[in-house]
Amino acid sequence: MKPPKYELAEVIHRFSDKLKGKLSAHQMRTLSALERCRTAALGGHIDACTACGQLRISYNSCRNRHCPKCQGVNKEMFIIEQEELLLPVVYYHVVFTLPHELNPLCLRNPKAMYALLFESAWHTLHTLARDDKWLGAKTAATMVLHTWGQNLCLHPHVHCIVPDGGLNEQDEWQYPKRGKKGTFLFPVAAMKKLYRGYFMAQLHRLIQEKNSTCRPIF
Repeated sequence: MKPPKYELAEVIHRFSDKLKGKLSAHQMRTLSALERCRTAALGGHIDACTACGQLRISYNSCRNRHCPKCQGVNKEMFIIEQEELLLPVVYYHVVFTLPHELNPLCLRNPKAMYALLFESAWHTLHTLARDDKWLGAKTAATMVLHTWGQNLCLHPHVHCIVPDGGLNEQDEWQYPKRGKKGTFLFPVAAMKKLYRGYFMAQLHRLIQEKNSTCRPIF
């Protein structure tokens, strides 16, 4: 395989000085880990062939979850595991995102905000699936969180892979009742309204709890 023209570590090393003071301590530690990954800075180990005795020195990996090299195998294994769970139906790609006005809250308390993002996305899909007008069945979804956009700016969103239907009360497969088969799941306008309303209501509740108990939610 032809090696890449530029390594991520080289890019980080070249521009790291310009990023100082602009990123959080956590972000800088992450960049430092990616920059040192599989270099002498992290030490190394020796692999020996028990048959011919040949030795090979390899540098250690950073094992950071943001590192494309360290997580490449894990990503492929995750994809294979998900493929084994696929049903013989069409799947839809649904994305739920947050407005950039909420980015400060995501930076201040990512655990609470991202948990609410997942909860609101699933609430939307589950509620519409249970509605007899659209599906009237129990559905499921594979959901993956992305916190950054392609321009490397903070852009929290959840990707959902949703099957074309679900199990009804008779444990039989029920396809969506509206639109042409394999082309329509739920109306976009209904998903937007339900998702936005639920998310904001729960966010307001969290803020009220923080104000009344002084617990560090945000």
